[in-house]
Amino acid sequence: MSNLDRAKILSEALPYIQKYSNKTIVIKYGGNAMINQELFEAVMEDIVLMSFVGIRVVLVHGGGPEINEMLNKIGKESKFINGLRYTDEETMDIVQMVLCGKVNKNLVSAINRTGGRAIGLCGTDGSLFEAEKMLENGVDYGYVGNIVNVNPDVVSYALDGGYIPVVSSVAQGIDADVTYNINADTAASKLAIALGAEKLILLTDIAGLMLDPKDESTLLPLVHLTEIPKLIKNGVVKGGMIPKVDCCVEAVRQGVDRTTILDGRVPHSILIESFTDEGIGTMIK
Repeated sequence: MSNLDRAKILSEALPYIQKYSNKTIVIKYGGNAMINQELFEAVMEDIVLMSFVGIRVVLVHGGGPEINEMLNKIGKESKFINGLRYTDEETMDIVQMVLCGKVNKNLVSAINRTGGRAIGLCGTDGSLFEAEKMLENGVDYGYVGNIVNVNPDVVSYALDGGYIPVVSSVAQGIDADVTYNINADTAASKLAIALGAEKLILLTDIAGLMLDPKDESTLLPLVHLTEIPKLIKNGVVKGGMIPKVDCCVEAVRQGVDRTTILDGRVPHSILIESFTDEGIGTMIK
């Protein structure tokens, strides 16, 4: 790449840097980008670069693979109901240990090593996420909760201090003296709303919403809220993509300017989406 090409790239990025400067972007981190070392490093670099140009970045994470690995080590089988992990008391202990401990602190360390200033937060810190037990159609998911309240002050204080908050997706129970396991997409969406974020990005393992799931050339780069019911009816949005889209729809309806379902398998996909004209993934607005 020539110096002129580099200059053109920076020139194209300038309007987007100006647009998002001092604005909050919430990124939900998970999937293949979390376990592939090259993608992992690219995400850390993207986050640090965005912070350096004045964007207030918040990283919300899950940790399914790491939880599965620890459960396997103790000989406990993972159980899923309707795509959600059934979480008994022993499993919840593992979830809290892995998410709030190993995964969270590894991400904080990685961002710091890349040159950023990160601080790790658990969803129970400062009563950040408050939840009640999830019961849907009489199905008991164990220690899985629905967020009913978000107190974002602890995250705002970190952002105001120049830190990149890294938030694990657990919540403080308000209907019982327990900690609940929370879906990370939901946690990111709720936090983006509470912070008045400009943008919510959900990193996934697919290109985005596609008319034909087997053909990435049918990617829908932009979807408006009014189009969502038809896409669900036609089966374009189905299975595990429905709750992700629901999170995006709620965020936009509650004031987040735009949300993006982004392919985390592409190195530097966050920068491509945020700082280029063409972008990547599916934007919902």
